[in-house]
Amino acid sequence: MSISKAVNRNVTSQNSVEKRLQIQHLIGATQIVASSIGSDVVKGLTQTSKSLPPCYFYDDRGSELFEQICDLPEYYLTRTETTILQQFAGEIANITGVCELVELGSGSSTKTRILLDAYQQLGYPLHYLPIDVCAGILESSAKQLLRDYPLLQVYALAGTYELALAKLLPTQLPSRMIGFIGSSLGNLTPHECDVFFSQITEALQVGEYFLLGIDLRKPKQILEPAYNDSQGVTAAFNLNMLEHLNQQFDGNFDTMQFEHWAFYNESEHQIEMHLRSTRSQIVELRALNLKVNFALGETILTEISRKFDLDTIKQQLTAQGLLPLQVWTDPNQWFGLLLCQMQASSKSEYASYI
Repeated sequence: MSISKAVNRNVTSQNSVEKRLQIQHLIGATQIVASSIGSDVVKGLTQTSKSLPPCYFYDDRGSELFEQICDLPEYYLTRTETTILQQFAGEIANITGVCELVELGSGSSTKTRILLDAYQQLGYPLHYLPIDVCAGILESSAKQLLRDYPLLQVYALAGTYELALAKLLPTQLPSRMIGFIGSSLGNLTPHECDVFFSQITEALQVGEYFLLGIDLRKPKQILEPAYNDSQGVTAAFNLNMLEHLNQQFDGNFDTMQFEHWAFYNESEHQIEMHLRSTRSQIVELRALNLKVNFALGETILTEISRKFDLDTIKQQLTAQGLLPLQVWTDPNQWFGLLLCQMQASSKSEYASYI
């Protein structure tokens, strides 16, 4: 092939990608300070037991570190869920039929490819709507998918789940499936879980689908190493949250003065991830007009990761109108993947339920 033909082919391919990609930015950098996210930071750092919203893990660097975590030998979650998807993606596609795929917390969309392949093999049109707070990884992963799937259409939303779910337009395909895979449900408290499920039911029409991945309960000897890896990647991921806050809110956190601490709370059935101050210190976030005092050994709770009982979560979903049609697990019963369908009376029932 001549150089000119190669250049023309690359230009044509790039134009094709651009035509099949739309990205809507729901939160701009200047809006974040004035949003409830900034208020959450103030609230979390001024309460007796300090905490921070997990969304602050995911700037570009944090997203890169999380992708590395997913490949760690101790981190069983990603490879276990991936194995389940590889085995049952065809069954999922057969149950849902032609549908638009919406993914919350899409990241690099690695596991999404397994679902796209399953729908593609059935000859179905491919419409993908990824949602992520990190606009950088959202755009780069979407463009790579479009290069690899010539018939794919992508409409991406950069923002929080709450904002994005409220902005969903009716799908042009016969149905829609919202995917929340990767065990991220475990980052929500029980009350936040109820609110989240209500947002899902509001975003779905009767008969549409919800695909949920959950990490199941297991001994702490398996759980704790997944959050304390030998290479220190999870520690770097946790500490990067402070760098993200520095950038967003003109802060002066010194990551050398904090350390990563993660453990399994057996009574609550959850991993708790903290940042622990290694000295007495004062930290300032100037854009929020906030000064925070830390005592030696004082911690910031940055994430919980709840571990679920399969029967209990099925009951909770059913009570809110999301009927589990099929549940798949791995041979060790370490991870669960649930395909639910929106029921006709769910919205009115949920209104009375809360």
